[in-house]
Formats: sequence, C-alpha cells, structure tokens
Amino acid sequence: MEEYREEELTLPAEPMLLHMGPSHPAMHGTVRCVVKLDGETVVGSDVQIGYLHRGFEKECEWGTWTQVFPYTDRLNYASPLLNNIGYALAVEKLLGLQVPARCQYIRVILGELARICDHSVCSAAMAMELGAFTVFLYLVKAREWIFDILEEVTGARVTHAFCRIGGLRWDLPENFADRVRSVLPKSLEAIHECEQLLLRNRIFMDRTMGVGTITPERALAWGWTGPCLRSTGVAYDVRKAHPYLVYEDLDFDIPVGSQGDNYDRFVCRLEEIRQSARIVMQALDKLPDGPIAVPDDTGILLPQKLETYTTIERTIQHFKIIMEGIQVPPGEVYSYSEAANGELGFYLVSNGSGKPWKCRVRPPCFANVQALSELTRGRLLPDIIPTFGSINMIGGECDR
Repeated sequence: MEEYREEELTLPAEPMLLHMGPSHPAMHGTVRCVVKLDGETVVGSDVQIGYLHRGFEKECEWGTWTQVFPYTDRLNYASPLLNNIGYALAVEKLLGLQVPARCQYIRVILGELARICDHSVCSAAMAMELGAFTVFLYLVKAREWIFDILEEVTGARVTHAFCRIGGLRWDLPENFADRVRSVLPKSLEAIHECEQLLLRNRIFMDRTMGVGTITPERALAWGWTGPCLRSTGVAYDVRKAHPYLVYEDLDFDIPVGSQGDNYDRFVCRLEEIRQSARIVMQALDKLPDGPIAVPDDTGILLPQKLETYTTIERTIQHFKIIMEGIQVPPGEVYSYSEAANGELGFYLVSNGSGKPWKCRVRPPCFANVQALSELTRGRLLPDIIPTFGSINMIGGECDR
C-alpha cells in the first residue's frame, strides 16, 4: 500500500473573497465590503463607501441658501432636524446673526427629540440584525410616538425642512409641551424594557462584548466623534466642549464607555436617549415667550403673507428672496454641531450672491465607517454584522 506524506494530503487553499453589499440582506445601507476570509476568519477587508451618489455639495451650489434645507434633510434621514439646525447655524455665523432666545430653545428641543429618534432606530436595527426582533418593535414604537409630535410641529413626518436662516418656519402648536411630557416617559419605559431584554442576554453579550473593539488613540486617529468615540472613554461632545444655542444653560451628562466595543456603543446610545430627554424637559420648563425669528425687515426671512399681498415693499422683498436668494456677504466659515452620529460640520464659502459658492459637509459617520476594516480584522464573518450596525452608517451623509 502506497503511503502519502501529510503535506500531500493537505489541499492547498487561498483566502476566499466574499462581496457583502452594496445591497446585502444582513447589512443596511449602500456600502460594499470585499472581505478576505480564511475559513470564517476575516483576514482583511476593503470597505468601499459611496454607492448612493447624491451629489449633495453640488446640489447646494445650484440652489439659493434657503433651498439647501431639503437637501440637508436627506443627509441623515433618521434625524433630519439636527442637520437643518447645523446648516442654519453655519449660514447665521456667516451672516453674523443671533436668533431670538425662544428660537434657540425650540431648536434644542426639536434637535434632542430627533436625536432620540436616531438612537432608537439605530439600536433597533442593530438588535434586529442579531435576531432580537421584539426589541426592534419596541424601539420603533418609541420612535413613532415622537414622530407623531414632530409631524404635528413641522407638517412632515420624516423630511421636515423646518428650520429657516434666522429662525423657524413657524411656532410650536399650543399643546406641544403637554404632548412631549406625556410621550417621553412612555418612550423611556420602552428603552428600559429593551435593556431588560438584551443587556444580560447571553447571546447578545457574546455577539457584542469584546467584538469590534478600538482604543481611544485609534478612534481619534480615524477622526471618530459621537457615541462611537465616547464608547472608548473619550468624553468629547460638541454641546459641552463648544456650547452653542442654549446648551450651556442646561444640565446633562456625557455617557462614556470603557472598552470601545459593540456593547459599549449600544449602551452609550441608550443612555444618551435619557440625557436627551433630560435636556428636553429642562428646555420646556425654561422656554421663553417671544419671536421665533429675526425681524422681517432684515431681508433674511420671507415677509408675512398679508404684508406681501398688501404692500409694495414686502412684495419686492418676497420676490427678491425667492428669485435671487438671501444676499450673504462674501466670506467663508466653518460651523459644527453635535449630530446623532457625532460632529456635523459645514464649511461654507460665499461670493456675495444668493447661492453658496461652496457647501462642504463634514459628515460624522464617514470617519466612523472608515475604521470598519480595522474593527473586523481577526474576527469571524458574522461579527461584521453587529459591528457595522453599531457604527450606524447612514448612506445619505456617508456618501462622498
């Protein structure tokens, strides 16, 4: 009987390439990962960002300064109001405008409600991708209650286009404060129920604890911000580090993790929901009376309809704003705010016309998604799913 050496019995094998995305049933969003596998172990991966091709920055250069708002809604469609606010603050900084106190408080309230919605749907998607469908339903339910309020305020359920340069589209409805005070406790109770279902669940813990870990130094090197960075223990939050609107007058904490893994990112978002609710309740108690926008005679906002129809001065003002746009002085500015995924920055350049000469956005999750290859190297193939979900990639803002 012929004998064979052991090395002859071992079949030669090369790493297998697996394409995940850009439309994959286990990974939401338009992104593709070309994964190199040794068995089920991830040897390396090429994360290819940018299959949406929205052309956000070029679209903004063709519209007036005010017409950019609907585009910002679609950057992060899970929390559009935070994008509205960030862009409005950037143009107002370029104009040297300070909006009235009531407008600032309303922006904070609506922005934090939007943050709760964003964190809820991100946590819901991550849980569902690990099989926790009940948690998905609970968290979406918590988000829908707040969506009802935002729809009543803005007139639109998802893409609001509610902010205006120099103010807001209109004031809050009469029953707004009562609605919020009745809904927030229900939403927080749903969050608590999800924590009871998941945080000590052995399957969830095994799939998230110690998976997708990153050190604070590497997170900062990648340009991470938001809950992803704070999960590593770095307590950086634009609302605290560089306060804007009325955040310095409100009391809230910055939740931080210690391991920088999927579990910490999940828990940080749930705790940030509580802090956002805390901010909203304080802002409602301090909400002052007064105007919700700068005066009409500044030439920034459209005049009242009655004056537009009855006075020639306001008719001309209305026509010029619609046809030519707000005349923003020449200059450039960078303005940044704390969006749901981290630091959202707008770099604007004006040549003195009614349209942006340049509108460059610094989307938070673009920097976060860049590190996906590093987070998954050496892990098993199924670990890509919760790691990708914990980063919360939003195609609209991530696409370049």
